[in-house]
Amino acid sequence: MKKFKTADLYISIALIIGFLIVSLIRRDGTFVVGYFVVGGWQVISMIMHVVNKWFTEKWGVRFIYHLITLVALVTAPLGGFYVLLFVAPFMAVFYAWICYNELHVKMVRPLDQLK
Repeated sequence: MKKFKTADLYISIALIIGFLIVSLIRRDGTFVVGYFVVGGWQVISMIMHVVNKWFTEKWGVRFIYHLITLVALVTAPLGGFYVLLFVAPFMAVFYAWICYNELHVKMVRPLDQLK
């Protein structure tokens, strides 16, 4: 699990920063592709967490994030798509923070914190 969590965190960060830089340089529709690539990766990650029951305790941060994402996906076709254009980058960064928190805070062994 730790290898997946580490890869998940670094891939999310790399995709977010990479598409941000490329979008600023090219100034075309690349940012839309970035929305789908970053979002797609994070959906795959969320599915992996649900299937393996990693950090998905009821009413935990990840559980609430999954509910928010579900609501966003359901309301997008009903006109919420424009809201997602502004909210999605913040959701992506927040998801990366969730991954960081799980990897570097929740998965740390108790004796490692004494250093």
